[in-house]
Amino acid sequence: MTSGETVGVLLVDDEELIRTGLRAVLDADPGLRVLGEAADGAEVPGLVARLRPDVVLMDVRMPAVDGLTATRALLRAPDAPRVLVLTTFGHDRYVLDAMQAGASGFLLKRTPPREIVRAVHTVAAGESVLFPAALRELVAGFAGDRGDRLAGAGLTTREGEVLTLMARGLSNAEIAADLYLGVETVKTHVAGVLAKTGSRDRTQAVVAAYTSGFVDPRFPVR
Repeated sequence: MTSGETVGVLLVDDEELIRTGLRAVLDADPGLRVLGEAADGAEVPGLVARLRPDVVLMDVRMPAVDGLTATRALLRAPDAPRVLVLTTFGHDRYVLDAMQAGASGFLLKRTPPREIVRAVHTVAAGESVLFPAALRELVAGFAGDRGDRLAGAGLTTREGEVLTLMARGLSNAEIAADLYLGVETVKTHVAGVLAKTGSRDRTQAVVAAYTSGFVDPRFPVR
């Protein structure tokens, strides 16, 4: 998206009260516009095709087609909207699975309105909503469930260092300062990490780092 464009949002939650509250919060921001609502994941593909939202706020737990299934289906398309997962509980396996599938972040339903607005703008701009402490806590709850996604990724030593700092939530500029590199060089390394780990964005790469054991989520990163 280019600067100044209005961000279109689709709300997906089986609770009408939640959707109403989110609509009020988002429509109060002049840079956001709620394009539509869905009460079930089964409605999402048709609404996305018709409304073309930039961001989908997706509840993970719905009675028929859940948010995880809907997220996986959406993100198979190369021009898919960004997905922000909504959850009542931070320790939810569905949330972790949605992040592994490529969701750009997750928000608790009790998140303050201003943070919800900021998160939507952030992912619409192509960035990820990455709260390192919350993500570590989420993944640590499933610490025994390791994948091997990075085993054959072939990361260079420098790419491994960059990924470790990404897991701390550092921006490209902060990583550059920490490693005494130029920002453009860091961007190149980040792109390499994303390509080699098959990640859609930084959040998915960090989740892969945690779930593979490359970074231990139970301890602060250096």
